[in-house]
Amino acid sequence: MADGHQWKIVKIPPIVQELAAGVREAPSQYMVREKDRPAVTGSDMPEPIPIIDLSRLSASDDNSASELAKLRSTLEDWGLFLAIGHGMEPSFLGEVINVTRGFYELPLEEKQKYSNLVNGKDFRIEGYGNDMVVSEKQILDWEITSLVLNKLAKLLGLSEGYFVDMFDEKAMTYARFNYYPRCPRPDHVFGLKPHSDASVITIASIDDSVSGLQVLRQGVWYDVPIVPNALLINVGDGIEIMSNGLLKSPVHRVMTNAERERVSLAMFYTLDPEKELQPVPELVDDEKRPRQYAKVKTKDYVMGLFETFARGTRVIDTVKISII
Repeated sequence: MADGHQWKIVKIPPIVQELAAGVREAPSQYMVREKDRPAVTGSDMPEPIPIIDLSRLSASDDNSASELAKLRSTLEDWGLFLAIGHGMEPSFLGEVINVTRGFYELPLEEKQKYSNLVNGKDFRIEGYGNDMVVSEKQILDWEITSLVLNKLAKLLGLSEGYFVDMFDEKAMTYARFNYYPRCPRPDHVFGLKPHSDASVITIASIDDSVSGLQVLRQGVWYDVPIVPNALLINVGDGIEIMSNGLLKSPVHRVMTNAERERVSLAMFYTLDPEKELQPVPELVDDEKRPRQYAKVKTKDYVMGLFETFARGTRVIDTVKISII
């Protein structure tokens, strides 16, 4: 986290980008067990993931009501949506992807100046390397996040500013620049293993020339389609916890590609590290809908993500309360 937390690692793995440039077969430690190996292509979606027009969502007429109904439907079905009408020029979004790709094309010694290993052995979230996160000044307009959070609160029967008001000056935003090099065995290797986000909400700008993102719905993996100049927005574990399970944080993964590299940029919006995540009291009913999740500090939850992710489990399962 940005507070400088570091993890001791037993063995330093090779950086995947450099490894991929010199091998024809993925090393054994990257190979997924046979029973867990992914299909390179996901299933066809039973219906398209709705595209939400944020300009209509923020309007004050009948268009807003119909767009809000569409938002409710897609969040209940998928937990994520593709957003247009966000006010960002296609040239800007294209430049973000180009700059991201340009960084990864730099010589290794230049990229290593931003290594996420302290003294060559202590792992931290920020920096270049495997599971790399780079924190920079906010790139995507906060008004997008504010608008979506306001509408999520409204859908849950809360005051529109309920979630936005939780984001004070100590709230954290993480920018994660992802690079997925070409892989000789995409049917044996994940780009990013199945997980859900520890954020409250995530906004991503994805490569509009190479697919690879898949989302899990009712036990089936579906390819998320490419819609040029659209942003991908999904609720995170924070919203699932605060909504007491009424809205679900989608499980997703990234596939590798044998022919082309892929890049993306994701912005993870989280609360003040010292704030506690817990179900909103108004959404808890001892008889009809008892509390589903225990209370946990944001910083502990984010730290738990990295520890459970390494084991292939979900951190949200560690705070679920068993209902007997």
